[in-house]
Amino acid sequence: MPDMRRTDQERRNKLDQKIIDLYDEFTHGDMSRRDFLDRLAQLVGGAAAALALLPALQNNYAQAQIITENDERLAISRVEYDAAGAKITGYLARLKDGAKRPAVIVIHENRGLNPHIQDVTRRLAVEGFLALAPDALSPLGGTPADESKATEMIGSLNAGETVARLAAAVPFLASHEGSTGKVGVVGFCWGGGMVNRLAAAGTSLNAAISYYGAQLPVADVPKVSAPLLLHYASLDQRINAGIADYEAALKANNKFYQMYMYEGANHAFNNNTNAARYNKEAADLAWSRTIGFLKKYLSP
Repeated sequence: MPDMRRTDQERRNKLDQKIIDLYDEFTHGDMSRRDFLDRLAQLVGGAAAALALLPALQNNYAQAQIITENDERLAISRVEYDAAGAKITGYLARLKDGAKRPAVIVIHENRGLNPHIQDVTRRLAVEGFLALAPDALSPLGGTPADESKATEMIGSLNAGETVARLAAAVPFLASHEGSTGKVGVVGFCWGGGMVNRLAAAGTSLNAAISYYGAQLPVADVPKVSAPLLLHYASLDQRINAGIADYEAALKANNKFYQMYMYEGANHAFNNNTNAARYNKEAADLAWSRTIGFLKKYLSP
């Protein structure tokens, strides 16, 4: 006789994954909010249930601070650098001891420079890095409070111009008074895709780490000039569809990379402000690998 409790749990798990996949499609595609809510209502049994579930799918920035903004160890400031005729603002964090430190660029998701990414920047600072999170939406007035608006604005950016603006952060940090001159980059989601592009943008990057980011076109792989660390989530079908071709091209062009697949994890598994997708086990393991990779390749 079948175990009905197990069967019911399997059904719930499949339903939960369909909801997460739908939300991922909504936040990374052209689906309108109305269409998303209509399809969510079909999955969960009605409009009221869909609206009740929505907060669990969205980021809750009250949970963002692993390292608080008033942490007494840190010096935090807002900075600005020139980038191909544009002024890019950023969130800079470092330890107060005044020592020169290797630098890390933090590239945000498609929600812009939000409290979660600021917290990630502080986490890197506590680990001993000079950490800068540029706001890619600076030329459009900066990241708005409305996440949906931020996503829409990200979608309007010109990819080539955006890569050039982010690339300008490399010499800015390399010459910063608090920098050793070594610069790495870490990016998440949309920012993970930008990391792959930045690694092939002809900069002096010393390390590039992409969390579930869109891969480079195969034709651009020969331009990759930085060691790559690639984190992927096993349930992230949208992004994972490009892995095989990317890995084959990296091997064919003798590029150094390390790639990890986190079983049972969803896209955005590192984002601790998103209860539906956060996976602490995967996030902690990926973070330890990230810090180790940065320390290895940014050491003097």
